[in-house]
Amino acid sequence: MYARTFIECAFVGGISIASRKEVAKLAGVSEATVSRVLNNVGPLKEETKERVLAAALKLRYTPSSLAQSFARRRSGHLGVVMPYLPNARLFSTYYFSEILSGIGSKAREEGYDLLMLFRNAEERVDYNELFKMRKIDACIVLGAKEDPGERASLRRLKEEGHPFCLINQHFEGEAFHEVDADHVEGSWQAVRHLLDQGFTRIAFLNGPASYSNSRDRLTGYLRALEDSNLPLDESLLFEGNFSRKSGAIAAKKMLPLLNEIDAIVAANDRMAIGLQQGLQELGIPRDRIPAMVGYDDSEAAELTTPALSSVRVPFYELGEIAVSKVLELQGNSRSEISTPSQVIQIKLSTELVIRASSKSKKSEEE
Repeated sequence: MYARTFIECAFVGGISIASRKEVAKLAGVSEATVSRVLNNVGPLKEETKERVLAAALKLRYTPSSLAQSFARRRSGHLGVVMPYLPNARLFSTYYFSEILSGIGSKAREEGYDLLMLFRNAEERVDYNELFKMRKIDACIVLGAKEDPGERASLRRLKEEGHPFCLINQHFEGEAFHEVDADHVEGSWQAVRHLLDQGFTRIAFLNGPASYSNSRDRLTGYLRALEDSNLPLDESLLFEGNFSRKSGAIAAKKMLPLLNEIDAIVAANDRMAIGLQQGLQELGIPRDRIPAMVGYDDSEAAELTTPALSSVRVPFYELGEIAVSKVLELQGNSRSEISTPSQVIQIKLSTELVIRASSKSKKSEEE
């Protein structure tokens, strides 16, 4: 990519700054040609490009992203929408930190700055305004959940042809651009691992049903039971909100049934760790805590005692791919974006990582 267009001025802080006119004069071309070269717009001879770039370098013609954004009718910003949760430290969670790392790395590689946008669940969402005000060129939505207002706003984005992409969420009956992981398969793998060791009374601590990944994990759990001809016992289904605290709360609810539970699958590591700690605080010794599998394979999974088995999700890759795909959309025309065959729906594989927490006492003795 060629150097950016620049704001012209005579002096800044007492230092002389070259103008586009001076660059044009030194290169022997028009100012319009200088602008086209520096914005990489239109067909140009290589010899002309080289002369302009050499002149700009010699005169220290300094780039200006503001001028470029007006020239290209783009902001240079990639919007990342996240839920606004006042009491949650989102950036410290493995889920958000990994996805944002992938997004940030790829965006920087592509020459985009990130604009973080926090969505308040109490307020009406209108993503279209962000594009109309030219605050962003493309948008990635994290933490979306099933909500009529959210669904309607995303539908308007699609109808207007704006480039956007969902990560780790899909809406039934809607063909939105999305990059996701196969949570049905991931949950099935976790339950299958426990069933293969002879556990049959498997409790399931899931996240809120408003998130599609929670519904997918439940589907995987049910499918694994069905494959083994085991009936569903709804007394073994529990719900948290993906926080460690909700795992500790679930421990109190499971305590009366603990003698009937062989093993537990939790929908993320934070809840699994909260559940482990909660049971210990309730007086349950470690050797009496049921076999357990978490989800996400966060760094904390290896630090628990016993180390937590977990389903690995490629969050970093989800972020990278989302940026690549949404920027591809950003370069397309509206008619191409709105064509159903052009809808991006990518699903990455998960992987079960087995550690001590999910092994039966019999297998440990062997």
